[in-house]
Amino acid sequence: MVFKRLVFATAMLAIALSSAAVADKTKNPSAPSSTIHPPSPMYHIDLAVLLNVAGPFKTSLNYLQKTDVIETFQMQANNTKAGITIFVPKDSAFAALKKKKKKKKKRTLGRLSKGQLKSLLLYHAFRKFYSLGEFSKLSRHNPVATFAGSRYTLNVTDDIGTIRVKSAWSTAKIGSTVYATAPVAVYEVDKVLLPKQIFRSEPEP
Repeated sequence: MVFKRLVFATAMLAIALSSAAVADKTKNPSAPSSTIHPPSPMYHIDLAVLLNVAGPFKTSLNYLQKTDVIETFQMQANNTKAGITIFVPKDSAFAALKKKKKKKKKRTLGRLSKGQLKSLLLYHAFRKFYSLGEFSKLSRHNPVATFAGSRYTLNVTDDIGTIRVKSAWSTAKIGSTVYATAPVAVYEVDKVLLPKQIFRSEPEP
C-alpha cells in the first residue's frame, strides 16, 4: 500500500513539474532571433559628373582631368572619413587671368609646368569636409593647410555670412554651394587662388 502511494506521489510530482515547464514557456516565449542587415553601401558623388552639370566649370574640370587631380579628390571623397572641401573657380575667373598682361617673369597658367598646375589645383581644396556654417570657426585657425601641402595655406574669413578665401595674391568669395553633403563639399568661387609658392609676385592686371 505504501509502495502504491509512493508511485502515485512520484507520478503526480512529474506531472506538476511538466505542467510548470510548459507554463513557463508560454509566459516567456523565446525571443525571435534578430535579423542583421548588412550596412547599405555609402553613396559616393561623382565629382567629374557634378562639375560637368552643376555650373560654369568647364575650365576647372578640364584642368582637373588633365592633371589627374580629379582622381585624387575622388579618392579622398570616397575613402576617408575626413572628407574634402573643394573651391571651384568659375570659367570667368580663369578668363580674367588670361587677360592679365604677360610681363617678364610673370607666370600665367599657360606657362606653368604640369607639376605647378597640379599644385595650383590641389591648392583649391582642404583635406576635410566643411559646411558653410563651419567656416566661421575655421577662420579662428588661420592659416589653413590645403591639399597641396602644409606650405600652401589659405586664410578663411566670415563677414556676417559672406565667406572669403584668401591666398597671397587673390581673395575669392564663395558665390554658391554646388554640393555640401558629408563627406563632400564643393563651393563656387569667383577668383582663382594664386599661391606665392608658384606666383612669386602678383600678376599685373
